[in-house]
Amino acid sequence: MKIDLEPSLVRWVSASLVTEQQAASIREWEAARSPQAKGRLFAILGLTFGGLMLATGILLFVSAHWEELSPFVRMSMLVGTVTGLHLAAAFFADRQPALARTLHAVGTVSLGGGIFLAGQIFNMEEHWPSGVLMWALGAVAGWLLLRDWPQVALAALLVPFWLIGEWYEAARPTVAAAQVTEVAVGFLALCYLSLRHPKGPSDDTVRALGWIGGLVLIPAVVAVVLGRPYRYGSLPKFEFEMVGWAGAFLLPLALSYWYRREDTWMNAVAAVWVAGLSWIAPSNNSPVLYLWCALGCAGLIAWGIHELRPERINLGMAGFAITLICFYFSSVMDRLGRSFSLIVLGVIFLAGGWYGEKLRRNLVARISVGGAQ
Repeated sequence: MKIDLEPSLVRWVSASLVTEQQAASIREWEAARSPQAKGRLFAILGLTFGGLMLATGILLFVSAHWEELSPFVRMSMLVGTVTGLHLAAAFFADRQPALARTLHAVGTVSLGGGIFLAGQIFNMEEHWPSGVLMWALGAVAGWLLLRDWPQVALAALLVPFWLIGEWYEAARPTVAAAQVTEVAVGFLALCYLSLRHPKGPSDDTVRALGWIGGLVLIPAVVAVVLGRPYRYGSLPKFEFEMVGWAGAFLLPLALSYWYRREDTWMNAVAAVWVAGLSWIAPSNNSPVLYLWCALGCAGLIAWGIHELRPERINLGMAGFAITLICFYFSSVMDRLGRSFSLIVLGVIFLAGGWYGEKLRRNLVARISVGGAQ
């Protein structure tokens, strides 16, 4: 019996036969296995790389001929490039929506280059966070007008970039400037990652934010662990430092509350872990630091099991493996002979990799069964 999927899902949700989260899981499962899924994947990859090459080519062309152009021609080229990309996207909006989305995204990226180059043309006062603010406002306006996930992704990167830039410029060169920046990025990545949960929406916007959080999380945690021993300078005024710390934790928590409501308490627990990591980090190779990192990885895995999110399990397992390897190289390998240490490391990789992958698959399979029930 052939079933028209979308109307059927709407009826089933209305009749309380399935939940919204289960309906979203069914849509994802069917979309991934449809005959057109493979073709859509190649189309997405082609449009993505095409958009990146187009934006890079425009920037290279402008930079190669920049010195030869008059200020009027330079400004006309900047305005024409940004306007032309958005007009081309509007032309393809009904014909090729994916191509239109890509052109709009390239237009918003080009807006950033245009803002900073315009400042150079007219020799404006240098305060780079103001340029990022105008760029972020352009991305937010693009999202409000288009409701496209690339505009959301750009806004989600640029707005924190502006806030962190303003803080860093005001607080540098101090210990707090680097420390608050690293902690803010790490905790914001965790909050972005947590926006996909069973009780919340599962649209392209939330998916894009989740991808950003997943890609940034591990590098941000590494920056928190490794950055502090190399900081310099003195502390700013206590009140000024407190403003930075409050923004680093309260703004991501406010975003989490917007999407997660009563489940935000889990983000608060994650905030405690991030704050503890920043406090323990000066010990560098202390066993307490590795235990705290392992505890955070276990918590991320448990969070993924609780909210049926496999990407958190995968990130938790990857983080645990990185923690184990770093502990071995920093605290164990120097105490062994060269050959014996390599043998032990090989055994750890083979046995740990086999068991870790087996455990990861079992956990992902477990939450897949739980989400289908």
